[in-house]
This record gives sequence, C-alpha cells and structure tokens, in this order.
Amino acid sequence: MRKLGLIGGLSWYSTELYYARINRQVLLRTNGSCNAPLLIESLNFCDVGKATTSEDWNHVADVLIASARRLEQAGATALLICANSMHKVFDAVAASIAIPVIHIADSVGEKMKADAVHSAALLGTANVMAENWYRQRLVKHGVSLLPAEMEDVNDLERIIYDELMHGIVKRDSERALKTIITEIDQQDIKSVVLGCTELSMLVDTKANVLPIYDSAEIHADAGVDWILGDAN
Repeated sequence: MRKLGLIGGLSWYSTELYYARINRQVLLRTNGSCNAPLLIESLNFCDVGKATTSEDWNHVADVLIASARRLEQAGATALLICANSMHKVFDAVAASIAIPVIHIADSVGEKMKADAVHSAALLGTANVMAENWYRQRLVKHGVSLLPAEMEDVNDLERIIYDELMHGIVKRDSERALKTIITEIDQQDIKSVVLGCTELSMLVDTKANVLPIYDSAEIHADAGVDWILGDAN
C-alpha cells in the first residue's frame, strides 16, 4: 500500500472524520486485515482561518506549501488537503512538490459524473459557495450549479465558523440546513454538494430529500483509492 499524507487541522474535527473514514474503508477493502499507512500534519487553524485579503491567502499558501513539503520529505506518495476552502491555494501547493495532490472538487465531480448527476446546489463557506475557483472545477465535470443565495451563504458561514469549527452542533442549525436543502429540492435541483468538510456533522447524508455528496467522505475515498493503488 502507498503512504498518504493529510494536511489537517482545518479543522481537527474534519481531520478526525478523514482519519476514521480512510481506515474503515481500507479495512473493508482488505477484508479487515489492514490499516491505512498515513502521515498527518495537523495545522493550527488560527494561523490560516478566515483569510480574506490577497496577503492573507499568500500566507495560507506559504503555510500549506511548507506542510506539503514536510509530508513529502517524510515519505508521503500523495496528499490530501482536508478542507474545501483551503483548495483556493491548491495550484500553488501542487506546484511546490513532486507528488500528486488530490483535489477535493475533482473527486466530487468525478463521483457525480459516474452517477450521471448533472445539477447540484453547492453549500459551504462563502469563498467556496460564491467564488468561481471552486465552482468552475465542478462545472468542468459536467455539473450545472444553482447560483448561491447570499442569505444562505451568510447563514452557513456563521454556522461553520462559529459552531462547527468548535465542535458545536445545534438543533436550530440542523433545522436551518434541512430547510435550505428542502428549498433546493423545490427548485428541481437533483443533488446537494456539501462543500465544507464539517457540514456532515449537521446532516444525515443517507436520509435526505435529495442525494447528498459529502465532499469529505468522497475525498477520503479518493485517498483510499490511492493507498490501494486504484488511482494513478
């Protein structure tokens, strides 16, 4: 099996989800005989969180590049950045090392294409929902995206940063997310993409009015494919 590197801590709650998912899937796919060979660097979210200016994002890129290089030097053969929003600096990180970095939106887009799902609403932080860099990556896989509703963007931004990033799950927030998904269904959209690795803390992805594509779960599974040699 190939060793996989995880850039985590963005937040540590979602890194825990990645670690558990990857190991469970490796166990299943090896008939319960193996654990996943992983290297994890858990960053300090306070050092990179809620970047807004170009200067902020340049700093984020520097932090993630340094982490990627350390993981490569430690023996990782590919990397996952365990956060959707941090993929804004994906190109800079990928260009800084010789090993592959598996893009979270590509993993989601490939899964949706395989399922023949061509329309979706994207939910996540403001820079994922409203900026083009993430949306265009999904569109390249043939997915038509519902325009972001700014009221939803603001509500989700608050829930993610003020609650989920602190491990807080509130019933009111669960209801708010359910209402958003129900309204999406009424617009004849065929699926929902959870473009924040913490949002699965709020929604049961297996029991909903619409198919839910959980970016963290799908990204972790792409890492499992790499570990087991099922991905190039």
